[in-house]
Amino acid sequence: MAPSHVLRCCQRVLSWIPVFFITVVVCWSYYAYVVELCVSELQPSVLLAVVYLIVFHLSFFMFVWSYWRTIFTKPVSPSKEFCLPKAEKEQYEKEERPEAQQEILKKVAKDLPVYTRTGTGGIRYCDRCQVIKPDRCHHCSACDTCVLKMDHHCPWVNNCVGFSNYKFFILFLAYALVYCLFIASTVLQYFIKFWTNELPDTHAKFHVLFLFFVAAMFCISILSLFSYHLWLVGKNRSTIEAFRAPVFTNGPDKNGFSLGFRKNVTQVFGDQGRLWLLPFFTSLGDGYTFPTRLVTADPEQATVILQPGANPGAKDSQTHLLNDTQNHLLGNHIGENRLESNGVMKGGDESITVSLEKEL
Repeated sequence: MAPSHVLRCCQRVLSWIPVFFITVVVCWSYYAYVVELCVSELQPSVLLAVVYLIVFHLSFFMFVWSYWRTIFTKPVSPSKEFCLPKAEKEQYEKEERPEAQQEILKKVAKDLPVYTRTGTGGIRYCDRCQVIKPDRCHHCSACDTCVLKMDHHCPWVNNCVGFSNYKFFILFLAYALVYCLFIASTVLQYFIKFWTNELPDTHAKFHVLFLFFVAAMFCISILSLFSYHLWLVGKNRSTIEAFRAPVFTNGPDKNGFSLGFRKNVTQVFGDQGRLWLLPFFTSLGDGYTFPTRLVTADPEQATVILQPGANPGAKDSQTHLLNDTQNHLLGNHIGENRLESNGVMKGGDESITVSLEKEL
């Protein structure tokens, strides 16, 4: 036990090395730009130096703020409602046949808003955390926990990027890109003058030269990553779902959670545009349930259809009220949406029908 405990402690310490590296680079860039460039080299042009410093500090503050929120926002794990009851848990652990274990999971999951399945069509269950996985939830081996709407584990923030901090991560990339672009664009002219020996050969020369190279290098790498995640936001996919399409009861569907570009964006950034550029949590939903284009549940359970524009009075369908557990978990999955007694989810400019059909 002692060696494993020491090993885990060493891993935790080493995992902070990328964050420490970024922190050192950012602190050095602050010194190089403010002291060596603006204070030392731009002394004759006070007005230009002031303008540079104002814009620089604004981008620097937003970048650091978003980075801080991404690092220290704890990933959200499934609640106890997704844990197996004591009797079912004991029965599950005693069973050795996967088929029997799946029957136990199906029995418990029928009262939960869980509509995605494993590749073989089974209920997604984490043996490590001992919970039924909500939709879009995955186990992070680095954090050793299940994370709601997990996107990926990022070593540069030493944290798992998921439902609780995905907006912060996007803003971190955006402001890091703005920060690097501003530095590279304003330093370029001095970089050229130093390189062609048009300016005195002082100790500031090396800071300016390396400042341009570092800013340009990070700008290229961040641009590609930021562009990719903007594409994911527009498609309403996580990085995991981009590589492996989510599986519903009617099969894999890579666009299963896509609601159209505008609604996909609001799922991450919220419906208040004035807060989009600030690292405040404004994502819609609760991380457990998500609006989908079409979800068909297990035929042995009540069939749940989430489809924009569906007709609640369709032929051969019988609408029922959700039970307490489903109401609790589905009740706020789209921000301020509310579930009416007729099974229609009201909110915004569209309605989503939730109809429960019993198999004949």
